[in-house]
Amino acid sequence: MAKAIPSRSENYSEWYNELIKKADLAENSAVRGCMIIKPYGYSIWEKMQRALDDMFKETGHSNAYFPLFIPKSYLSKEASHVAGFAKECAVVTHYRLKNAEDGSGIIVDPDAKLEEELIVRPTSETVIWSSYKNWIQSYRDLPLLINQWANVVRWEMRTRLFLRTAEFLWQEGHTAHATSDEAQAETRQMLDIYAQFAEEWMAVPVIKGAKTANERFAGAEDTLCIEALMQDGKALQAGTSHFLGQNFAKAFDVQFLTKQNQLEYVWGTSWGVSTRLMGALIMAHSDDDGLVLPPKLAPIQVVIVPIYRTEEQLEQLSAKIKPLVKELKKAGVLVKYDDSDANKPGWKFAEYELRGVPVRLAMGGRDLENGTVEIARRDLKTKETVPFDGLTERIVALLDDIQRTIYEKARAFRQENTFRVDTFEQFQEQIEKGGFILAHWDGTSETEETIKEMTKATIRCIPFDQEPEEGTDVYSGKPSKGRVVFARAY
Repeated sequence: MAKAIPSRSENYSEWYNELIKKADLAENSAVRGCMIIKPYGYSIWEKMQRALDDMFKETGHSNAYFPLFIPKSYLSKEASHVAGFAKECAVVTHYRLKNAEDGSGIIVDPDAKLEEELIVRPTSETVIWSSYKNWIQSYRDLPLLINQWANVVRWEMRTRLFLRTAEFLWQEGHTAHATSDEAQAETRQMLDIYAQFAEEWMAVPVIKGAKTANERFAGAEDTLCIEALMQDGKALQAGTSHFLGQNFAKAFDVQFLTKQNQLEYVWGTSWGVSTRLMGALIMAHSDDDGLVLPPKLAPIQVVIVPIYRTEEQLEQLSAKIKPLVKELKKAGVLVKYDDSDANKPGWKFAEYELRGVPVRLAMGGRDLENGTVEIARRDLKTKETVPFDGLTERIVALLDDIQRTIYEKARAFRQENTFRVDTFEQFQEQIEKGGFILAHWDGTSETEETIKEMTKATIRCIPFDQEPEEGTDVYSGKPSKGRVVFARAY
C-alpha cells in the first residue's frame, strides 16, 4: 500500500523524512546536502510564492534579480555580516577545467585562478547595496522597495529536506529609506505580512516578536521573527525581518541628498522566508497517514474517484461527474477527476490521503441511482453521503471550513503545549517534554548562553504582546520585567 510510513510517536524524524519521499514532495540529490523538489512539492511552493508575491506587490514592492556570485571583498565591508556567514560560504576560485595530461580525467586548470574569489550567494545584502549606491542619489529615489526570488547556498554540514539544506529557495526583500522610523515601520510591516501568510494560508499560528542580540541577523540592529510550534514540541523560525540601520549604507557609501540639501546615509531593511516553510507546513499538520494540507495551498483541493465495474457504468458516471468538474473549476476549485484504470479505487483513496488532498468524492452505481455522492474530508477523516444537487456550493463551503479547522487545531495544540515556569528545575523538566516555555529572563547574554549550553533551549523571541511582569530570571535569579519564549528548535 502507498502509505507505509513510520508513526510520529515512534520516530518523528524518520516519519518526516519518509513522508516527504512517499508523498513525492522532494528527494536527496547526488550533491551532498542538496535536494530535488519534485513537481508535487514544487507546486505547493509555487502557491506560496504566488500568495506572498501578491502581498509584497500590494505594499509597493517590485521584483528584481541580482547576481549569484558576490566578490569576496564585498563581504568584508561589513564586519559582523562576514563573521556571521564566513563558515557557511561556498567559494569559487577558478573559472576553467581541462583534461589531465595523464588521461585520468578532468581537473581544475591551475592557470585559471580568479584574481578575486567569488562567494556563491549566502544572502544578498552586499551585492544589492553595492547597486543601491548607483541607484540612490536624492530623497526622491526613496523609498526603494525591492524583492528578489532566488536560490542561496549555505554550506550546512547536517541537512534535512526543506528544513536545512546546502542550497534552498527563498525570497529576500531589501529596502532603503530616508529615515529610521520609515525603515523600522517597513521591518514591522513585512513581519506582519509573514504572520498573515502563515496563519491565513498555511493555517499555522505564530508568535511575533524580536530576537535577542545573540540571535540577531549578522549586520542588523534588530531582528523580528515569527515562531511556530511543531507537533514534536520543537519551535521553527518561520520568517525574519531585519532593521539594518545605516550599517550597509555606510559600508557601501550609499548616501542621498535630503530636502534640506544635505547628504545623509540611507536606512535599510532586509526580510525573507524560504522553502523551510514547506517543512513547517508538513510538521504542523500532517499525521501518520500522510500529509494534511490546508486547502489554500493544496495543489489538488478535490479529487473525484468513480467506482465502476463496466465501461458502460464508467461512461454513465463520467456523464454525471464531468459537468461537476467544470462547475467546480468555474468556482475556482482545483479539482481532479481520476478515472484512470491503472489502480483500483482503494489504492487511489490511500494515495490521495497520503498526498493530503483536502476533499475526496467517490461515486458509484448506487450513488448514480440515488443522486448522491460520498464526501470524505482529509483533516477529520470523516465521510458522509450527500445529495449531488448543490454540490459545488457545499464543497466551496467545506474547503473554507477545513482551512479554518486545521488552523484551530494547530492553535489549540500550541495553547496546550505552552507552559509558564518559574524555577530552573521546572524549566529543565519541561524542556525535555517540549513545547513553548514562558519564563523570566534577566536580559543578559551570559544567562541566555548558559541556559542554551545546559538545556539546548534558546530564546525564540521576546514577544510583542509580552505583558509587563516583575519577576526573577528562571536561572540567575536576577530581576526581570517580563517573560520570553524559550524552546528547542529546528
